[in-house]
Amino acid sequence: MITKEYLIDLLKENEVFLEGDFTLASGKKSNYYVNMKKAITYPEILSAIAKLIAEQIQDEGIDKVAGPALGAVPIATAVSLESDLPLLMIRKEQKGYGTSKLIEGDLEDGDEVVVVEDVTTSGGSLLKAIKAIQENGGVVKKAISVVDRLEGAQETFEKEGVAFEPLIKVDEFF
Repeated sequence: MITKEYLIDLLKENEVFLEGDFTLASGKKSNYYVNMKKAITYPEILSAIAKLIAEQIQDEGIDKVAGPALGAVPIATAVSLESDLPLLMIRKEQKGYGTSKLIEGDLEDGDEVVVVEDVTTSGGSLLKAIKAIQENGGVVKKAISVVDRLEGAQETFEKEGVAFEPLIKVDEFF
């Protein structure tokens, strides 16, 4: 059985936590960076993440697994394979060509969806994906982040009435 402690050890071994001066996606400055894009390129790490998330959602009545582009798509794909649930991919913005869809995959009205993310800071980018699902008829049952930086994501989702469960809180690494 895969445990959170095992995942933390894997992330530490693969130097996913970097110290220095970084600018985050939110625009905030930070003295550390959680490089989950690197982490999810390792099959052992991606598999461990997928198993932990699949275990969390197995009795939740979830219909679909969604992930916003780019970092969460491999995670959502791995969870889809592990849980045998269909995948939804959420674009950052609608494209002006092809099908012009914001959501790739079959989202039906009333589908109960879990949305996964690699790292959350304020929760803003994940919230955009959640709203896209809601605006297209889906019901977001839960949001799961691999790592929560503890900088406001929990509060963001509480305000929106969305259950939020990080696999790991950043303070568990120190």
